[in-house]
Amino acid sequence: MRSFTDETLFEIMEWLQEQDEETLEFELLDPDLGQSHYAGTMITCQKRDYRYRSYKALSDLAELLFCRMLTPQKSSECCVIIRFQKLDLTDSFHLKSQATKEEKYGTDSKFSAINKNEEPAFLSAYHKALQSVKIEQRESILDLGVNTGEEFELIRKMLSSADFASKKFVGVDHSASAIDVAKEHFPAPNVSFHVHDINALDTLGLKRSDLIISIGTLQSPGIEFKVFFMKLVQEYLTPDGAIILGFPNSRWMDGEMLYGAKAPNYSYSEQSLLYNDVIFCKKYLQQHKFRVTLTGKQYLFLTATKIRPKSERPLRS
Repeated sequence: MRSFTDETLFEIMEWLQEQDEETLEFELLDPDLGQSHYAGTMITCQKRDYRYRSYKALSDLAELLFCRMLTPQKSSECCVIIRFQKLDLTDSFHLKSQATKEEKYGTDSKFSAINKNEEPAFLSAYHKALQSVKIEQRESILDLGVNTGEEFELIRKMLSSADFASKKFVGVDHSASAIDVAKEHFPAPNVSFHVHDINALDTLGLKRSDLIISIGTLQSPGIEFKVFFMKLVQEYLTPDGAIILGFPNSRWMDGEMLYGAKAPNYSYSEQSLLYNDVIFCKKYLQQHKFRVTLTGKQYLFLTATKIRPKSERPLRS
């Protein structure tokens, strides 16, 4: 174990990257002693100078090094022992699966263990998006890539039972096993699910919806993203409809949601493709008179609502 006092973060990172152990232990100033200070502030404890860092900064450091941060242990009046445990980078649904294309995200996949609604970074951003589109005023909701119905679950929690029952929900996904679970979670007659390839959406004969949701699906291999997105707006959205798109800016590994989209041929997070798609959607929607916002971090949420002409806006008293 190494003890750090006034060393810089760069020196600590270099040391951590050189270690081979599965669990890395190091001692530094107890972050509770430096509350309201910024990282790097020098603090004197027991006549010794220490460089302060918060638990938030240390947790970020663990993530950057592909580690999880374990429970710190108090070692003295001034210091704590920080422990980082290296993640198993082979434990991820992003890696090649032996499952069929349709069941890559099915109930027997690694993806099925993920509950995005229990991740604060996802839940907060998605909740804000639903508030922005005034979910209580939407009558028909279409979710593409619905899987087991997590996106509907949050809507159900936000609305009263009567309000939820008054709306029509349609979910589409190509995983039969995931749709079976969704049907169990939402047995009500106002909620319907389809096992279907969204590339062949036309064959379902769906009516236009006044809210379309798709999170982490439209950028899937095999979907011509820009062409499909434009068709979605033109043919499946009502004139006053709204859209919520979730773009993953993260990877799931060994039980952790790690920040940063991973592009092919890069060993680190490279987000050019992600932002290219996001900006394309934003510009296209703005050209068609939508108000567009971008929020979120591990998932970028594009939320679009139709801009009403001034003649249709209520007069202010």
